[in-house]
Amino acid sequence: MKLTYLGHASLSVNMGGKDLIFDPFITDNELAKNIDVDSLAADYILLTHGHADHVADVERIVNNTGATIVSNFEIVNWFAPKGVVGHPMNHGGKWNFDFGTVKYVNAIHSSSMPDGSYGGNPGGFVVW
Repeated sequence: MKLTYLGHASLSVNMGGKDLIFDPFITDNELAKNIDVDSLAADYILLTHGHADHVADVERIVNNTGATIVSNFEIVNWFAPKGVVGHPMNHGGKWNFDFGTVKYVNAIHSSSMPDGSYGGNPGGFVVW
């Protein structure tokens, strides 16, 4: 497993031969000013909640890589009309992906999308 900090709450993880990105906020992020968002590899993008500083680069990365997003039902549905393929998860649920297992766990925070719409309950991920 290889972990790379991308700034703010963003990181990339390579495991099981797949590239995962958590909460991609690269563009306009001072902590990621030396990272070229178009050069990032991603098979999956895991999103904890809908705030712009966690989802800002989702569409761009998906357009470049064809990545699938993993998040709660509301976030996956918000991105669907934009052509983004997603795997919705419920709190406490787990799924065996082709790189390993993901369990979606509770988080305490707010969650609204960049347009102000409701982003569902925020969550976290345990990945193994």
